[in-house]
Amino acid sequence: MYTILVADDEAKIRELLRLYLEKDGYQVLEAADGQSALSLLEKEQVDMALLDIMMPGMDGYHVLKKLREHSNIPVMILSAKNQDADKILGLDLGADDYLAKPFNPMEAMARINSNIRRFYSLGAKSEKLKQLEVKDLRLDTEACIVYQNDRPIDLTSVEYKMLRMFMEYPGKVFTKQQIYEEVWGEEYAIADNNIMVCISRLRAKLSEDGNAYIRTIRGLGYRLEKR
Repeated sequence: MYTILVADDEAKIRELLRLYLEKDGYQVLEAADGQSALSLLEKEQVDMALLDIMMPGMDGYHVLKKLREHSNIPVMILSAKNQDADKILGLDLGADDYLAKPFNPMEAMARINSNIRRFYSLGAKSEKLKQLEVKDLRLDTEACIVYQNDRPIDLTSVEYKMLRMFMEYPGKVFTKQQIYEEVWGEEYAIADNNIMVCISRLRAKLSEDGNAYIRTIRGLGYRLEKR
């Protein structure tokens, strides 16, 4: 499940985009001003950002400029400004797309899906993920080896797939269904206890206090701690 940040000072636009995004299976974060948007981008695992230009405190251009100092996730500018100069400035600052208000929500969804597909399926993500690092763990996606403090950990193929999934999205909560379908590649069986067994083994291999790495979020699922 991809997480989309919608940053716009108009509540109606945020609500409209949330409705369509959640219908398509996305997780949505909202921000009503630029500073809040930047804070979410720094603290949360965000896969794409939709940034309004005219926001209080810090405009979308400044948010985009700050974001590009450390992240190359897809960004779409949303703005009532539709002059060519505004579009060019957004693209020059690192935006991937530009949508003028008022917009057709179906067109917005088509553009969002296209940017997500292009970035995460057609190369940018695979290039970015050659090395994954979380806490004292380092995962080499080409050699399929996980290191802890530069010492390799002996993992089964299922344990490796599960840990890679967590390390790709540290801090994100995965449900049992999401974990099972991603790791085992089969439809989730509610009575299946393979997930708990695998997580228990992973925790034991990572630390005497395995919860310091993989934490159970009661009623929701599991997440890999960032720190």
